[in-house]
Parts: sequence; C-alpha cells; structure tokens
Amino acid sequence: MNAAPRSTPSPTPGTTLTFTTERQLDDGVLERRFTLGDAPGIPGILWTPATATPSAPAPLILLGSPGGLGLDRMYPRLVGRARHAAVDGIATVALEGPGSGDRPPLPGADQARADLRSALSAGEPVPDEVVDRLVLPLVDQAVPEWQAALDALLALPEIGGPVGVSGGVIAVGVRLAVVEPRLVAAGLFAGSYVPRATVEEARRVTIPVHVLLQWDDEGNDRQAALDLFDAFGSAEKTLQANLGGHTGVPAFAGDDAARFFARHLR
Repeated sequence: MNAAPRSTPSPTPGTTLTFTTERQLDDGVLERRFTLGDAPGIPGILWTPATATPSAPAPLILLGSPGGLGLDRMYPRLVGRARHAAVDGIATVALEGPGSGDRPPLPGADQARADLRSALSAGEPVPDEVVDRLVLPLVDQAVPEWQAALDALLALPEIGGPVGVSGGVIAVGVRLAVVEPRLVAAGLFAGSYVPRATVEEARRVTIPVHVLLQWDDEGNDRQAALDLFDAFGSAEKTLQANLGGHTGVPAFAGDDAARFFARHLR
C-alpha cells in the first residue's frame, strides 16, 4: 500500500526524512521506504515491529550492506534480517550507501577496484594504499549519512533506542562505533578489506562487539580480520569463526547475532 509522503524534521539542520511508500508484511512488520535529505535524497528502508508504539518505542539496528551492491539487490537478505530482529521487538533500517544503487559513483573507486583486482590476479598482496583508496572515502561519506539518518529516525515517536549496528563494510561499523555515542553494540562481518587506520580506530571501540568471520572467505584477508579483532578495546568482544566462504554463513550464526543484539538492546 502506498502512503502519502510525510516529512519528519530531524535535529540536524536541513535534514529531513520523507516516507514515500509503506506496506505491512505478513508477519505484521511495517516496511516503509524513505528518502533522507534534499532531493533526490538518499534512499532507505525502515522496518518496525508491530509492538513499536509511541508508548513503547522500539530499539533500532542499523543494517549495513556490502559496498556497491545497492538496496534492491540486497533486499531479500535485508528483509530477512529485519524480520528476524522484529521477533525480538527491534526495528531495523537500511540506507543506500555512497556509490551504490542509483547514487553517483565515488571518485576514484573504479580505479581502486581495478588495482585491487590486478593485485589479486597476479597473486600479490593488496597494497595498503589501494585498500585506503577503496575503503576510506566510503567510510568518510557513509558515517555522517548514517548519523543524519539516526537523528531523523530517533525523532519518530515509535523509535526510541538504544541503537546497534549490524554488518556491512566493517570499516564503516568500526568508525560508527568510535564516533557515535548512541551506539551500544556492534555486530560486524569480517568480510571486507581493512585499512590500517581502521585497526587503529578499533583500539578506541569500547562497546560490546560480536564479529563473524568466514574462515575460508576467498576475498578476505583472514589475518587482517584477526588483527582487527585483537585491536578492539571492548571489554566484551566475541569472535565467531565458521568454515565456509563469503556467502556460506550458517543460519545459526544469524541466531547467535540476534541473541547478542537482544541482550544489549532489549
């Protein structure tokens, strides 16, 4: 069912969240698409459980997704994660990342990907400067956008926090965990390249962290992922490593992550 667009002012000057469509899923979860900011805006999707009301606002998870794939391509996986969280009374939101979907490409990203593929095809280590060019511009743009979205979403009466971040590009999650005081838990997927600057940032992370690592992920540097986990400054941090490739995450790993968020957000 389509709804009339509705703008919600946020505490961030000039940032509005405009709902464009809404529909109720068969399990009672309300799915609303929105745009953030001035036209054309940044697309996003908010899922709220039936239990979320102004008198009982829901906590919120920021759902990350891989860089460059886009919300529509990732939708089946995102809505599955959203439904899973809704069982625990938790709302979730996904935001179109910089350079993803119909958003303009990030300057230099195509060349960085080409340089990365060249190193991999030659059987050589990926140079640090290539990882930096590929990942850090994405982090620098995505994190303020997530913070603006969080400002707008927490202004909704049915969303009350606390807030967690789940999955996506791990360097984005690490930066958010460092700079965003409203985050109380981070569930991260060690499936993307890690700049050295991200390892240093991880030392400043103090919130609980749950890291999922696929042991045989052909596109991931396992040792870099282990070094990143070791660097986290959190008093509570868990590493769950499972056999299998990048897309072979077992179902029970998702259940374990859901319990992590239910423990810290509920």
